[in-house]
Amino acid sequence: MTQVLWLSNFALLLALLLGIWRVWVGPRLADRMLAAQLFGTTGVGLLLLQAELFDQPALRDVALVLALLAVMATVAFVVRAQPKGRSNDDNP
Repeated sequence: MTQVLWLSNFALLLALLLGIWRVWVGPRLADRMLAAQLFGTTGVGLLLLQAELFDQPALRDVALVLALLAVMATVAFVVRAQPKGRSNDDNP
């Protein structure tokens, strides 16, 4: 079972590296934001795997906080990306 956890840990680290490449290359702002979401999701997965591997239950709490921060970052991006002077009530 430990080997499966280590292999999963390695796969998530590889996904994180691919996300860093996407942030660097872009090409659009939305692509970069999705890569940042990938950091949050992958970070949560890594923390949960490491909590099991190293028997550190406190890492589960850190994963929960990271998940909440990732959601808040997404909400902030959507609010900022919305065109000025347009609200949700202005649907034609």
